Amino acid sequence: MAKDCTPKQSKKGRSIELPVLNGQAANGAIRKSGTARWRAAALITLNLLMIAHIIQWQIMGETVSPIEPSEAMFTIQNGAVNAGFIFFTLAILATLIFGRFVCGWGCHIVALQDLCGWMLKKIGLKPRPFRSRLLVFVPLIVALYMFVWPTVYRWFVKPANEPLIPGFTNHLITADFWATFPPVAVAIPFLFICGFLTVYFLGQKGFCTYACPYGGFFGVADKVAPGRIRVTDDCEQCGHCTATCTSNVLVHKEVKEHGMVVDPGCMKCMDCVSVCPKDALYYGFGKPASSVKSSIPRTFSLSWPEEIAAAGVFFASFIAVWDVYQLVPMLMALGIATVTTFLAMRSWKLIRSKDLSFYKFDLKSTGKIRTAGVAFLGVAVLWIGLNAHSGWVRYHEAQGTRAYESVRLPDELALAQADPGRWLTPADRQNIGESKHHLDRARSVSLFENTTALPKLAWMEFLSGDANRSAELLSEAAASQEGEPRALSLYYRGAILNRTGDHEKAIASLDRALEESPQLILARVEKGEALWQMGRKEEAVSEWNKAVAANERLALASLFLAGAAEGVGDTDSAAAYERRASQHIPRNAVFHWMLGQRLKNVGMNSLAERHFEIAGNMDPAFR
Repeated sequence: MAKDCTPKQSKKGRSIELPVLNGQAANGAIRKSGTARWRAAALITLNLLMIAHIIQWQIMGETVSPIEPSEAMFTIQNGAVNAGFIFFTLAILATLIFGRFVCGWGCHIVALQDLCGWMLKKIGLKPRPFRSRLLVFVPLIVALYMFVWPTVYRWFVKPANEPLIPGFTNHLITADFWATFPPVAVAIPFLFICGFLTVYFLGQKGFCTYACPYGGFFGVADKVAPGRIRVTDDCEQCGHCTATCTSNVLVHKEVKEHGMVVDPGCMKCMDCVSVCPKDALYYGFGKPASSVKSSIPRTFSLSWPEEIAAAGVFFASFIAVWDVYQLVPMLMALGIATVTTFLAMRSWKLIRSKDLSFYKFDLKSTGKIRTAGVAFLGVAVLWIGLNAHSGWVRYHEAQGTRAYESVRLPDELALAQADPGRWLTPADRQNIGESKHHLDRARSVSLFENTTALPKLAWMEFLSGDANRSAELLSEAAASQEGEPRALSLYYRGAILNRTGDHEKAIASLDRALEESPQLILARVEKGEALWQMGRKEEAVSEWNKAVAANERLALASLFLAGAAEGVGDTDSAAAYERRASQHIPRNAVFHWMLGQRLKNVGMNSLAERHFEIAGNMDPAFR
């Protein structure tokens, strides 16, 4: 594959006109790429292996952790070494030597973009590249935010005795393969937006150019790689290479000026090498792209003022949609923002220009907007309107969450009784009011239910005194959640129902929580409390024993057992349970008061009074 990196000498020069690019095409049609089918086979195989990986996890229950570069964030932040981190590290090292092969031959998003580009060409639409001076820096900026900023941030905020680099732990095997991926309902529009729409509006590699953070690192690594597409003196500047390139690289210009391709967007698809009628292009090793400074004039889709406006539109759109409804992941938000930017800037040109086309459609001619132009503006207004709506929802969600997190009342103290109002400070009351206002506003106009914000709103309702409304909202949240979030919503619902005296419904909710997450031992403690208050004391003791057996540090469960033993005159067992509980009770007035209130709720008054007294001695506010 690689040849001697010294250009071959030939009697032919390199200053020949480009017949393909200037319409002369004297040498006939461009021949088909000989590598396209091999690359397609490689990308299809990659996707089949991904599907097999998921099927194997479904059958076996555990598998190798996702081989996805984003997983490296967990290694950098938490020290969790996973398959994604290993793959990303090896891919960058390979790029430093061989150039950007991994993107062209081993990326499922590139496979999707190529498929979409192929489909568009089948219906006579060849994707045209959108060229921006500023937006090309987005991938690198996002990559630095994802993979470098966490370490920089830790440098400034970590305690003096905490290491900058976390201790590494083995996470190569996982049972929760899909934990870091969006649900299918999000994955499908993600693939449509980051595949079809970015290709249709921005060109064959639109997502790679303006959104992919991994490409941000690969592009930098490619600059210093000795492996590149190079040229011999047999090149006649026919332009077949540039016409074939799906990465929007000006191959013929770069090899003429530098003797090699220096654009970091080159993904080494090798199509240019394959179609060259003189076999003048080849892959070989030599000086890297960083050793030369390109002076090739480039044309851009926007003027400088438009570039600045486009950057503002991109940033606003990204912030508006990222994590809205707690659903839209970062990569999808980047894809949406690129499409929003294109539609906004092209609409602006449509309004201001006398003539404008898009693909084979005349949007405006001699100052008159055509039917296609009206349709384009309609799509743009709808898309940008949805962005603005998402921004409105996102603002209220963010403000509601900020106020929610500012409430300082501990959950344990709040849940000790039906009305926690006596413990709320004026600042807490203000934050609760603000949180309810913003979360309600977001919910009133939302297109989708935010299953993460809904439990927060439910908690604010409970703290403000409306336990019934809180239980209703938690029930709604659980209906649309899965896994651990669903179990927690059901647990809190059961605890609140317990405080309001609806013990039958509380038990049903707690049983569902335990079905969803058997390790949620606090649900057993709550269930035992409900059973005790219904007079089913033996069943209650059984639940508390199961809780203590699972986690002996649960002081409340041990105290409940102490109170039960004391009630039947078994003072030795009661004392033993109480001694065990005391080993795990922090010296904290709030905690002791909470224990006293919970014991009082089930009629274990003498034991409750002892903890009320301890709390009062620690802090007179609890007397």
